Amino acid sequence: MKAVNAGARLDRLTVSGFHGRMLGMIGAGTFLDAFDIYLQGAVLGTLVSLHWSTPQLNATFISVTFAGMVLGAWLAGILGDRFGRRFSYQTNLLIFGLASLAGALAPSISWLIAARFVMGIGLGAEIVVGYVLLMEFMPPASRGRWGTGLAVITNSALFVSALVGRFVIPNFGWRWMFVIVGVGAMIVWQLRKSMPESPRWLESKGRLEEAEQITAAIERTVAAGRTLPPPRPGAVPVLARPSLATLFAPGLVSRTLIGAFVLVTLNTAIYGFIAFLPTFMVQQGIGIVKSLTYTTLMSFGAPVGAILGMLLGERLGRRGTIVWFSLAAVVFGALYPLTADPRLLMLIGFLMVGSIYVLVAIAWGVYVPELFPTEVRMRGNGFCNTAGRLMTIVTPQLVVLLFATFGIAGVIAAVALLLVIQAGLVAHLGIETRGQPLEALVPQAVVSLAVAPGGLPPGAKVLGKEEA
Repeated sequence: MKAVNAGARLDRLTVSGFHGRMLGMIGAGTFLDAFDIYLQGAVLGTLVSLHWSTPQLNATFISVTFAGMVLGAWLAGILGDRFGRRFSYQTNLLIFGLASLAGALAPSISWLIAARFVMGIGLGAEIVVGYVLLMEFMPPASRGRWGTGLAVITNSALFVSALVGRFVIPNFGWRWMFVIVGVGAMIVWQLRKSMPESPRWLESKGRLEEAEQITAAIERTVAAGRTLPPPRPGAVPVLARPSLATLFAPGLVSRTLIGAFVLVTLNTAIYGFIAFLPTFMVQQGIGIVKSLTYTTLMSFGAPVGAILGMLLGERLGRRGTIVWFSLAAVVFGALYPLTADPRLLMLIGFLMVGSIYVLVAIAWGVYVPELFPTEVRMRGNGFCNTAGRLMTIVTPQLVVLLFATFGIAGVIAAVALLLVIQAGLVAHLGIETRGQPLEALVPQAVVSLAVAPGGLPPGAKVLGKEEA
């Protein structure tokens, strides 16, 4: 059988209801993933006020969450490239859904922390798989909007979890937050059984008949009886021996390091500052109900920032957006500890959160997955997410120390330093990926001269290194 040329065939399709359904099913899982992560801020602030926990135990809770997420992100990268995107996204959803229900029944903080580690395994995997899977189905002209659209859905969970927590926790108790996630995950797990495997991944594995069947079925669905334009001619890039070591080969090593640093920075900003906001306020003498209200208003910056990222990602480009909003977050962060008026504090907090989530939408939702070839895309995205999660294992402990020693200004200074370095790295070493087919982004240094299994599509040629 001839090569399927799945990437070019998918790229020439017009946006349709099929793409919307894919976004909906993937987004439902990533939304619950983020909801489960973000609920910890309100839950932990409540546990401190109930004397069920302490700031130190809260830090341990957050650290074990990220320890599980490190393991989950790593396994998602390895298993997703080996066994497929479908296997990975269904498994991780089941893990964090069942573990969330177990957390709702925890008799003590120690049991809750143990359940949280298992939740973390599923949570770390879901965010890796979701963005990669969406990238592999979407046409390049609108890939940025779809990826940031997924980020809008995902990161609206920050505001929704704060809003739900504001209503549910005072009236029904913190355990119901975990029940909501667990039941929702089981519903989405059942719905996602109908999702197709990525034809790009199937073709990269030589499973050409399956790739052809799925690609042809998508074409029929999108075309709806109309004649489709021909796919672009060209060779299918092939990696000689794709493995984890490929991420550090010439041509990919700089992308791997940039992707890892960006996700280290964003994880630190979210889980070292935003997730701690209710706890900071309780420790500063603000009541739990008022602190949840303040946090809810500030967290509305997450969906607003993600929407802004969706609007800017195809206009300013990925690289420019990351650079400018990294610097904007630094400016708002510098103003935050200098503000005493509660209304102005909430406004500046909203703007800082919004700037951070523009970065999340562009970098997490689009840019990092775009940096890697199909054969190692899950490994690359998994490695970068693993690096980010490794940092956040120790981040809660560092935040507690910084807050105790320097107050909120010390915490923000640490985050701002990472943002400045991030802006410099992306500006000087990053590539621009806007509007380019995923296959065209494969660096020439890692392209093999071998022909893809089964031959090339009609009209294609074998890439030489000077053409890769």
